[in-house]
Amino acid sequence: MVHGECHPSDSKPDRAPSGDLSRRVSMRREQLGLSREAVAERAGSAPGYIQYVEERQARPGIGFLLRLAQALETTVAELTGSTAELPPGIGRAGYHTELLELSPQECRRLLSTHGVGRIGVTTNDGPAILPVNYVVDGDQVAYRSAHDTLPATAADHPVAFEVDHIDEALSQGWSVLLLGTAAAVTDPEAARRLDELAYTTPWAGGRRNEWLTITPTRMTGRRIHVLESHAPRTGDGPRDLST
Repeated sequence: MVHGECHPSDSKPDRAPSGDLSRRVSMRREQLGLSREAVAERAGSAPGYIQYVEERQARPGIGFLLRLAQALETTVAELTGSTAELPPGIGRAGYHTELLELSPQECRRLLSTHGVGRIGVTTNDGPAILPVNYVVDGDQVAYRSAHDTLPATAADHPVAFEVDHIDEALSQGWSVLLLGTAAAVTDPEAARRLDELAYTTPWAGGRRNEWLTITPTRMTGRRIHVLESHAPRTGDGPRDLST
């Protein structure tokens, strides 16, 4: 057993639902496209223990957390949720970065089938930007709202819709921006189909049962790619070997 781990057989199994650490480890592993076996090899652990961490309310020691964070290319603070209440982007920028334009195909892939995005609407008091849960339905983006909320007032008006992902550990990320016109879904059958397509009910709760769709007239995307995360140390650069 690696020092700092608490093996599941050492104590009574915890049957409680998985906690924040479990969800964050699982989500980060899936973001990187790694198997549990690959993470275990990187962290010097066993695949069974990685599974235990993902499925139980494990309380591993700081030594294992440090190795696990390194294996998942993130930080202990991110894994344990201590940055949850902080705005994204507080980490240092990479030393050498480039801004890449995304193709329409890559933009559609990143939109995926569900998530949280931001809709920009125009109100009597000026522009407003609001987060909404959304799904992708063909070429359209759809979201639910209540009839008396600002996102619902976007019907029949031009809107902007933005989705992004920020990777704090690597100081990189991407964003996709859609421009188009919002429309209320008035067909009950179409609304039921969107209900079935939705991954989750709106996080804000309440009776948000009015669907709106956005048909993009323009879609663009950007990605920050980090070539070097830190400035080279003195002596790391190329040396003149001519003498």
